[in-house]
Amino acid sequence: MIRKILILLALILSSAYLVVAVTVFNGKPTTQVCKSIELNMKDSSECSFVNHAEITSLLKRNKLYPINQPLKDINIRLLEEAIRQHPFVKTAECFFTSGGNVAANIYQRIPILRIMGNNGEDYYLDNEGQIMVAPGKSVQVAVATGNIDRHFAQTELYELGKYLQNHPFWEAQIEQINVTARKELELVPRVGNHLLFLGKPGDYNEKFTKLQTFYEKALNKVGWNKYSRISIEFTNQIICTKKEK
Repeated sequence: MIRKILILLALILSSAYLVVAVTVFNGKPTTQVCKSIELNMKDSSECSFVNHAEITSLLKRNKLYPINQPLKDINIRLLEEAIRQHPFVKTAECFFTSGGNVAANIYQRIPILRIMGNNGEDYYLDNEGQIMVAPGKSVQVAVATGNIDRHFAQTELYELGKYLQNHPFWEAQIEQINVTARKELELVPRVGNHLLFLGKPGDYNEKFTKLQTFYEKALNKVGWNKYSRISIEFTNQIICTKKEK
């Protein structure tokens, strides 16, 4: 009987210790002050659209910069919400470090196109088809101009942008996309003084595969400036317009 009582007491004491330990280790000392904030751009090896200075400025504008603030007064959730206000931030995870400071893991949004339509709108489209309004931010991606509303951008142009992103040669080659009044696509390449006419959106793999073959077998021989317009609108056909002399 005594042995059972001793075992029960040991279990009670162990449980009490665990509760106290969890409380102590997870609690924020009432007098401890945050000495640093560690900002980790988790995908910075692939892209660098967000920097430490911008996040610091954002937190200061929202009066949430944690350095020199008592840990008990720092609201982790408010920090996350503030960081997510940055147009190129997809999500942020903030937490207290074992040393009693603040750290944030930041994941970026990846722009694939910049939209500058005739309606005056200026924004980026990310790789999930979402709109990113970022005044004053310049990113080297293809610019889409012309008759573009948001629905067309998030459907047809998004598909083209994803294709370019997944094919590095064309991502580097295409500088501008123009949408005509008939919702047809014209592309301005970085190399060559010709205009590429795709026609209606869609069938990008077929069209660009055909165009790449034409580049390799024809333009490399006759010269990249021989034609003013190259149309790949139709299946199994390329129509070229020679430059006027």
